[in-house]
Amino acid sequence: MPIVKLGAEADWTNYHGTGVCEGAVRYALRSGDAARGRDELAAASAAVREWLADAQREGKRVRPLGAGWSPSNINICSQAWLLHTRRFNRCFRIGPGDVRPGVDAAGLMLVQSGALVDEVSDKLEEQGRSLWTSGAGNGQTFAGAAATGTHGSMVTRGGIQDHIRAVQVVTPSGVHWVEPAAGLMSDAFIAATGSAALRDDDLFAAVQLPVGALGIVTALVVDSVPKFLVRPIQNLRKVDCAALGWLAVGDFRRFSAAYALDREPDFVQMIVNPFKPLKRPAMLRFLYREEWRQDYPHATPGQMGAGYDALSLLGKLLDDYPWARGALLQFAMKQGYAAGPDVDDPPVYGTWGEGLDTHRPLADLFNASVTIDRSELARVFELICAVYTKYGGSTAVTIRFMERAQGLLAPARFAHNAVIDFDGPRSQRTADAYRRVVDLLDREGVAFTRHWAKSCHLDAARIAGDYGDDLTRWRAARDRLLPDPAHRALFGSPVLDGLGLTV
Repeated sequence: MPIVKLGAEADWTNYHGTGVCEGAVRYALRSGDAARGRDELAAASAAVREWLADAQREGKRVRPLGAGWSPSNINICSQAWLLHTRRFNRCFRIGPGDVRPGVDAAGLMLVQSGALVDEVSDKLEEQGRSLWTSGAGNGQTFAGAAATGTHGSMVTRGGIQDHIRAVQVVTPSGVHWVEPAAGLMSDAFIAATGSAALRDDDLFAAVQLPVGALGIVTALVVDSVPKFLVRPIQNLRKVDCAALGWLAVGDFRRFSAAYALDREPDFVQMIVNPFKPLKRPAMLRFLYREEWRQDYPHATPGQMGAGYDALSLLGKLLDDYPWARGALLQFAMKQGYAAGPDVDDPPVYGTWGEGLDTHRPLADLFNASVTIDRSELARVFELICAVYTKYGGSTAVTIRFMERAQGLLAPARFAHNAVIDFDGPRSQRTADAYRRVVDLLDREGVAFTRHWAKSCHLDAARIAGDYGDDLTRWRAARDRLLPDPAHRALFGSPVLDGLGLTV
């Protein structure tokens, strides 16, 4: 059986220990051993549809769970049926005969919804292919990362959901294969998965980032690029106001020449201490893309500068000794973030996947973010630091850059985006500091969005204001997939209902 019950009613805690589904009944969707992916999907999607019917008869809401990675409460629903997809994680090649005429199948892979970003990356690299972007970690399921708008970090790319070319989603009314109007997979392939084809641009843009509210996603078609190498440079440097101006206008080459290599970077990250940020060194990280070659020396994620554990080690000190937080934050950055190679060190290379790592659980950490129009960076940076200087707080501020992401509810919705993360000890003091930041941005008229999977304090009015016509289009797509209000409620939760996504 593709779906098995995992035990009696009990509490379930997410990976980072930040949310609990009380009184939940857990089920697992598991892969079979079919030779063809389409046959696996046909069996699994039929089982999921039957499971949804059972839940509806029992009056239970349902939540799909991948790795349980989101630190926010976006996937929390008590007294619900939880469907774990983590063991539904096989990946399959797609051949030329599986796609419509004129479609190049070379970069495509069929991915079951429980496959981790790490597993997808590894499978692609075995085929000489690569993801082109992802979040900072790789422990999420690919479907879950896309469903919550996990931002990318390559300066000319969007979010991880931009890799998705088709989605299989199961609702009580049917098994749907959703792809753009131009089409992707052949009719025969879609029929073999047990799905009905829905070729529509708005429907596809909705299911690229469904926030868990549009049904049970069982599979994705993921696109890729030829495998490449990246060279990391990581150092501590003081950054001045002029440099912030270069970043705001997208002059990444000039910023790179001043602080690392005189060439176009593919990734730029700046971690700053908001207490005297221009007087204390910032942690800078650059990635430079290079052509693939077989004979490069393999580096570990740590050697490539990955890792975000310093703040978890110092979290209690940061919160217990607020008078010393500026110095302690700087110490954390120096000890935990400056492990990567600098300009004068022997070059280190790795694939995109080799530069990712799996975070340890972040139960003691606070995670939040805002995404702004990149042109507002200097102004917003000044506002943020003013809040911390006046009121305190114990978070480092991380800034990364990306282009507009696909998906109607993608937080990275500006043409050019600066994503600003706030990471620090989980405490009321830290949460209050973030709240003051977003309140000030609102008062100053700064347009921004927030990450669905992090602490975000969103409500229905805020989402309506942030997403406007795109939210209207998303809801219209939802109502086409789930025309029965009872079916929409099946995938709801107190959180999603309050955000206006399931009512």
